[in-house]
Amino acid sequence: MNQEEYLPVGSVVLLKEAERPVVVIGYSVIEENSQEVWDYLGCAYPVGVLSSDKNLLFQKNQIEKVYYRGYCDQECQQFLDLLKQDMEKVRHGRIEL
Repeated sequence: MNQEEYLPVGSVVLLKEAERPVVVIGYSVIEENSQEVWDYLGCAYPVGVLSSDKNLLFQKNQIEKVYYRGYCDQECQQFLDLLKQDMEKVRHGRIEL
């Protein structure tokens, strides 16, 4: 997987040192306590969201394997392109949180 790109919602991935797959359910989450910005929000596969405290925050570089790439049409790709641009600005301090 290209570490520059973002995967569509619904993608199923295995994280490094993980035993179970994770489903991508969201992007660009800011952790309240640390103000750290995470690339992805995910939940356990195949069970899905059990409760909000069971969701996972992870970065693109933590993905070891992509099992399934979620559906992505033109609207999705435009969104992912904008997300990439905005996240680059956040990471380089050009957008304040």
